[in-house]
Amino acid sequence: MRKTVFITLLFWSVYSVKGQKQQISNDSISIFFDEIKMASKKNTGLWNQDLYGPMILVDPKTRTLFADEPDTGAQLKPNGNIYTGILPDNVNIANTAVGWSGKRWAMIMLPLPKNKADRINLLAHESFHRIQPSLGFVLNNVENNHLDLKEGRIYLRLEAEALKKALQSSSEKEMQQHLTHALTFRKYRNILYTNSAETENLLELNEGLAEFTGIIASGRNKAETIVFFRKGIDGFLKNPTFVRSFAYHTTPVYGYLLYQKDRDWNKKVTAKTDLTDLFIKSIIIPADLKSSVNKISGHYNGSAITVEEINREEKSKKLIAEYKSRFIDNPHFEIKFEKMNISFDPGNIVPVEVHTNLCYRF
Repeated sequence: MRKTVFITLLFWSVYSVKGQKQQISNDSISIFFDEIKMASKKNTGLWNQDLYGPMILVDPKTRTLFADEPDTGAQLKPNGNIYTGILPDNVNIANTAVGWSGKRWAMIMLPLPKNKADRINLLAHESFHRIQPSLGFVLNNVENNHLDLKEGRIYLRLEAEALKKALQSSSEKEMQQHLTHALTFRKYRNILYTNSAETENLLELNEGLAEFTGIIASGRNKAETIVFFRKGIDGFLKNPTFVRSFAYHTTPVYGYLLYQKDRDWNKKVTAKTDLTDLFIKSIIIPADLKSSVNKISGHYNGSAITVEEINREEKSKKLIAEYKSRFIDNPHFEIKFEKMNISFDPGNIVPVEVHTNLCYRF
């Protein structure tokens, strides 16, 4: 039997935020640092640790960076109450945590969102990644390529629709019903694809917990949080692919709703925690998952979603066949990566199935 693996074709994209252009000045940078510092102090109890620490804001066009504290490698110069410099070409620019010039930094690309809550959300998210190792969480950015397949996408979309309804429920009973349905779709999806529960969980422990942290630190009230979640899910569902971006919109919703009942639930999580099992604790999932999803799918626009995914699958097959022909089967230029150091858009990648005896080819 031939073994197969999935590789990812990475398509570079220029980072831009429409309608969010900002003039970069020392004053505005200082305000941003003060905002996340204050938000971190208010939420020290979230992880029993201060989120605020070494942080750099980077202009991706010029590689100019602004730091909240000095480095230990003498790369930065003091400029008022901030520190400035140029990020070396060998350091990728991304919203992430990075080790550079003697410290571990939270790195965030400029411009930042104009909305204060959105801004703090982003800064807190990346600050979580900075302290993540000290909390015992390994940084995992695994692909979930089954979420680019028809049924994987169908049952993730249904889960997302059920989460949206849970958020807008008018009673605890109604909310629990939608959460039960959301987790039923999830459990059914996971029995369709081997090891999918494990790979999904790894990404949710990484990006899901980070985004949950951003949500809590943002300072939004309940109504604002629900609007943020719903808009986020709607935007996410328009992404070309879900394989690396779903965790930003699942764990935070489950986590936020659980947080209303148990302010310490996240502190019980370890690197070995199965988040699905944790979220499902007070919920009874039906034994016959297939029969159940068939019964409840209609409540979440299941028929339309299925038709859309059947059509998408046909287009996807043609696209992948073209990529295989161009980059694998026909003559092509081959680059063997060693010590890869790359950036990419997690919402716009195409998983392509190839044989293990082939090199990675692009």
